[in-house]
Amino acid sequence: MKGIYWIASYPKSGNTWFRVFLTNLQQKEETPADFNQLATDGIASSRLMFDRFTGMAASDLLPIEVDRLRPRVYELIAENAEENLFFKIHDAYTYTDDGDPIVSRKATLGAVYIIRNPLDVAVSYAHHLRISTDEAIRQMGDPDAAFCSKTQRLNVQLRQKLLTWSRHVTSWVDAPDVKVHVIRYEDMLERPMEIFGKASAFFGLEDDRDQIARAVRLSSFAVLKKLEEQKRFQETPIDVPSFFRQGKSGNYREALTFKQIEKIILDHGSVMARFGYDAKAEA
Repeated sequence: MKGIYWIASYPKSGNTWFRVFLTNLQQKEETPADFNQLATDGIASSRLMFDRFTGMAASDLLPIEVDRLRPRVYELIAENAEENLFFKIHDAYTYTDDGDPIVSRKATLGAVYIIRNPLDVAVSYAHHLRISTDEAIRQMGDPDAAFCSKTQRLNVQLRQKLLTWSRHVTSWVDAPDVKVHVIRYEDMLERPMEIFGKASAFFGLEDDRDQIARAVRLSSFAVLKKLEEQKRFQETPIDVPSFFRQGKSGNYREALTFKQIEKIILDHGSVMARFGYDAKAEA
């Protein structure tokens, strides 16, 4: 049976950029891939995919019932796959009420987990959701945080438990019986050839340096911004002007107050330090 590689991250941590790289790597073209036709296989929380493989409408089920069926959906997808698959996922590595990993150990080959400094995540997350920075920081520290959990309208995605930023990170990187390759967003920026090359090797894909360099070049933020000027990226929220903003690290220094920085470090300092992020607030 083929299986699934998960491209996992907390929102606004570089997941889309990484998937653009994979698409350019696999297409082997000299022009940038269409970011609305990524070669990866979708998002794990797709409601349409769930309905198709279960033969039931997720809207007729309780969230706990949906979660209980999600591992089987991924197993069916893997069983019917002709080659290994790559799925984006923002869910934390959580479990059903039966104690099964929501992503299914049976269907999973491994995961790349992309981590980004939460100080920068807070700024990008607030922009993406069109909420205040204080609200973004609050959500990042909320153990019950979830995407698409509101019931006022039907969402194209299923509920995704995010937990806190810290618990999201540790849920994946410390997940038992799962091969996880951890990537820091900042290292993707500073050492793209090395970082993308190691990720490609983890997946068993292209190891030709010229091909990796081509894919890195065609996936740069400058290229993505230019593409976005020509047409809208389909994953951009309706009321957000652009998805690809700056693609930099350290922007929090101009965007966050000392009090906001202090709050993020208070909430997440131990995990920040574990992954090499400065967990000290400077006045």
